[in-house]
Amino acid sequence: MPAPSGHPLILLNPGHNGEDASHPEIINQPIDAGFGRTKACETTGTSTNSGYPEHAFNWDVALRVRAIVQAHGVRVLMTRPNDTGVGPCANVRAQLGNRPDIAAQISIHADGADSSGHGFHVCEDSRQPAGAAIAAQSHLLTVALHQALLRGSGMTVSSYLGQDGYFPRDDLTGLNLAMRPATFLEIGNMRNAGDAALQTSAAGRQRIAAAVAAGILAYLAR
Repeated sequence: MPAPSGHPLILLNPGHNGEDASHPEIINQPIDAGFGRTKACETTGTSTNSGYPEHAFNWDVALRVRAIVQAHGVRVLMTRPNDTGVGPCANVRAQLGNRPDIAAQISIHADGADSSGHGFHVCEDSRQPAGAAIAAQSHLLTVALHQALLRGSGMTVSSYLGQDGYFPRDDLTGLNLAMRPATFLEIGNMRNAGDAALQTSAAGRQRIAAAVAAGILAYLAR
């Protein structure tokens, strides 16, 4: 785990963007997704059954997380400036987080699955794109976020994916291309009524953001 001096810098990556669905000619362009894979630049994300979009949830939670960690002396780089644009592509987002002074990359998402499934899961790369040392730090980051979400988010671990809220993957561009410690959060199933109640509530999103921020601060030893 890093022992930062001064003011550590993290990357917050709120998934998707508000105008992605209006520009398929951009988001469907193929990009390098790592390990010889090619994927679409971006996807539109999911939504609750009532129509609250994932991109808006991701953005709102990221803003709340940013405010909390900044109050603890952590500097924050965001992968997008607002929720009214397109992209950027997943490979560009990863490149933003590969600066050598980035202490951690945190991707913020929500899932869209069968409504019977509920809970959060945390993804780390099942390979080692940046070698064993960075992979070990990524795992510490993943565990810190998992523990904080379990303690404070109001959600259980996922009932439908992974094992005990952990879901290693090798198909996520942002993780495949990460050269700095990275984790990928799926904070609940937007199709599940219980998860959606938290996700669509300002108080629920603040609770989720406080948990995410607590995990980041624990990892940074702030």
